[in-house]
Amino acid sequence: MNSDASTELRHRTVEAPAGRLHLVEQGDGPLVLLVHGFPESWYSWRRQIPVLAAAGYRAVAIDVRGYGRSSKPEAPEAYRMLDLVEDNVAVVRALGEESAVVVGHDWGSNIASASALLHPEVFRAVGLLSVPYAPPGGPRPTGVFSQIGGPEQEFYVSYFQQAGRAEAEIEPDVRGWLAGFYAALSADTMPASGEPDPHFVSRAGGRLRDRFPTGVLPAWLSRDDLDFYAGEFERTGIIGALNRYRNMDRDWEDLAPHRGAPIKQPALFIGGAVDASTTWMADAIDAYSTTLPALTASHLLDGCGHWIQQERPDEVNRLLTDWLATLDAEALRRDRA
Repeated sequence: MNSDASTELRHRTVEAPAGRLHLVEQGDGPLVLLVHGFPESWYSWRRQIPVLAAAGYRAVAIDVRGYGRSSKPEAPEAYRMLDLVEDNVAVVRALGEESAVVVGHDWGSNIASASALLHPEVFRAVGLLSVPYAPPGGPRPTGVFSQIGGPEQEFYVSYFQQAGRAEAEIEPDVRGWLAGFYAALSADTMPASGEPDPHFVSRAGGRLRDRFPTGVLPAWLSRDDLDFYAGEFERTGIIGALNRYRNMDRDWEDLAPHRGAPIKQPALFIGGAVDASTTWMADAIDAYSTTLPALTASHLLDGCGHWIQQERPDEVNRLLTDWLATLDAEALRRDRA
């Protein structure tokens, strides 16, 4: 075990295009940058950081701009994908590193894949959790999402587009909203097979939370964990997190020059078999031979929902450390050749 692996987590902030980015790190060795999704924080990686550190890596989990202790730019357009990618590059540089393996979950998976696509000289490999890689291109996103659910329901991405609307639902009771949101996508608390996914659609004129499970927490989420997440959003507000959704059309325009582009670095995908992200995007997973030509492995964990590294930390940790070890072995082989 690396001698630093047993030390406490180290909190620090670094300068980045966002202004300031908060990160938590542990361990020494090759840098592994961990990027969370919505609505989470660096804390989502609490069960991975010490394991990666013990395996000989410098594990660094960030608060994405708009979250936690990181800066929260005011302009909605400050949350476009290009800016989030540059934040990741700035973190690598601020830590004195030349390159990193980037691993992301949920929106963090999209941020990680865009980082690898746009800066292959910095991000030598990419790990994607829950949300598969789909190359830029296709129809304009908000147009597609507006058609989901039909006239009587509204898809959550469309629901999030109007500034202030979701904020008014969430911020009066952040803790309760988060509890329902997490439960809606966890394998042990999501609706039974065949029932509507309550998180993803609201009834016409209604709220998302009206269809959340109530009165139950997923097994992976303790009351202390929920208190931590709620405290972060009660302090910072939810608007920075929601502004990520409000830039999807800007991302579509910004990334148009990379339409259909594969990611050529070594890649890993881990998804939950009962996660809607993997069922909706099954075609993206099927296309990995073309879109991720250097894919090392793709795993679907039976009986696992969306919050994969928290629902199944031991399996995810094993898959991550095994994959990272193969990267190190391949790098050593190249060095000796």
